[in-house]
Amino acid sequence: MSNLALSAVETQPEVETKQGNYKIASTTFVIRTNERVELRSITREVAEFVKQTPIRDGIVQISSLHTTAGLMMNEVQGALLSDVTNMFEQIIPSAVYYKHNDPVLSDCDRRNADAHLRAVVVGHSVSIPIIDGKLKIGTWQNVLLTEFDGPNNRKIHIQVMGI
Repeated sequence: MSNLALSAVETQPEVETKQGNYKIASTTFVIRTNERVELRSITREVAEFVKQTPIRDGIVQISSLHTTAGLMMNEVQGALLSDVTNMFEQIIPSAVYYKHNDPVLSDCDRRNADAHLRAVVVGHSVSIPIIDGKLKIGTWQNVLLTEFDGPNNRKIHIQVMGI
């Protein structure tokens, strides 16, 4: 994994107790990306935040707060990540005409229509069960931040809910 520029916007979990023993803890992280298209595991950071909360059983919702960056679950293996990056270029090429990039039709000067479309395909959130205070994920599963319009500072919101 590459160096992860990560900072917590909120340093401590914000915990709110709901009816009975039900609790909610949340935070927002800022992650600095380095490439225009980048797939990066944030599993360790999510798991660490879950561990800091008092919630032992429940669910964690991880959300990208952007329209050109998403989240997905997959394996972190160099060749596979390269294949996934190439797949995005094949199904949503960067060097074709998009109305969003046309100054006559759009006020966006970033020419990032492909980034928006790729994020639509990936999605903006991932939910993972929490059992005994740990993420319930498969051996090779990782939460991947999918950057399509970098380099950038990306806000990722994490909300843990349960008992």
